[in-house]
Amino acid sequence: MGFCLPAPVTAQDLQGLQYFRLLGPLFDHLHTAGTERDRAGNRQLFYDQYATLLLLYFFNPTVTSLRGLQQTTTLAQVQARFGIRRTSLGALSEAASVFDAALLHAVLTALGAQLRPSLSGAEQAALASLTAVDGSLLPALPRMVWAVWQDDQHRAAKMHVAFAVLRHGPVDVTVTAGNASERAELRRLVQPGGFYVFDRGYTDYDLFQELHDLPCSFIGRVKANTAYEVQEERPVAAAAQAAGVQRDAVLRRLGTAHHFQLLPQPFRVVCVATGKTDSNGTPEVLVLVTNRLDLDADLVALAYRYRWAVELFFRWVKCVLGCRHLLSQTANGVRIQVYVALIASLLISLWVGRAPTKRTYEMLCFYLSGWASETELIAHIDRLHLKAPPPCKN
Repeated sequence: MGFCLPAPVTAQDLQGLQYFRLLGPLFDHLHTAGTERDRAGNRQLFYDQYATLLLLYFFNPTVTSLRGLQQTTTLAQVQARFGIRRTSLGALSEAASVFDAALLHAVLTALGAQLRPSLSGAEQAALASLTAVDGSLLPALPRMVWAVWQDDQHRAAKMHVAFAVLRHGPVDVTVTAGNASERAELRRLVQPGGFYVFDRGYTDYDLFQELHDLPCSFIGRVKANTAYEVQEERPVAAAAQAAGVQRDAVLRRLGTAHHFQLLPQPFRVVCVATGKTDSNGTPEVLVLVTNRLDLDADLVALAYRYRWAVELFFRWVKCVLGCRHLLSQTANGVRIQVYVALIASLLISLWVGRAPTKRTYEMLCFYLSGWASETELIAHIDRLHLKAPPPCKN
């Protein structure tokens, strides 16, 4: 059975490059990075050019592979706009190992710090700094031995993302092998003074105490059979009942049924009914533990529902930006690709002032390809500002 080769990339597919050059200054400081071993002074592909090519990859659906990216370097317009010479496939592959991914990570976090929350009420204002943390797998090839996951034939990398839910963008990320500890990566992602929400896969009572001592605020889901000793039952207000809150209590102890120590300070448990049932027909109740004793119970429930934003972000990165297809087999190369993908997403959020959508991404691709005018792009963004942001998913 035969197979189809992808259509060659032409200059017409990339005719909007005059707009793409606006992204250039983002990487200017990377130009000399990784050139230390170039004693002959004949390097032709520099870090800033490589990063810009990867942005081109994410902003132009026509380019779907490393070979397609290499082909763009043969086009006169690409060479003129980016100062890039014709680059071999081997040089692009080598770049994933030569250039330090940590320098792009610094660009990502700097952009993430520029995000501003779009608030529409007192409830959102109380949760303005909320950050959801979760991980998502990126399928890898069996020969990528560093990407340990299930076994030798099932490899995967994993991106662990801290996503600012009301600022509509990632503020930090780490990339590991698929079987890396999510709790260990959470420890790397949290910052003093932050406010984090995460699912029950991060349940670790020592971790909860570490977060409190950092100090930072957290809301974490725990298993329904988690053992705890109540110090004080709190009344459930009408607003909390409407949000599904069934119980609100301050805890003296927290742990397993056979071993749980007295807490150095009180934590709090909030039990929230979802209105759903499990496979046995039992009503599903979320058991949330937090160190925010001051937050209304309905806001605790709302904060956990906002956690879904990071799941939608993973779908966006993998299904719309196309980050499921890895361009490199090295750990450093995968980190570079993930960082650039998140930088692309941050640029969209900063440009439009809200969470990126597929329609907006398509419009930017049309604009950067020369098919849509600047006036049409601005009109699209203006229409977005008139619409309310989509509600969080329960």
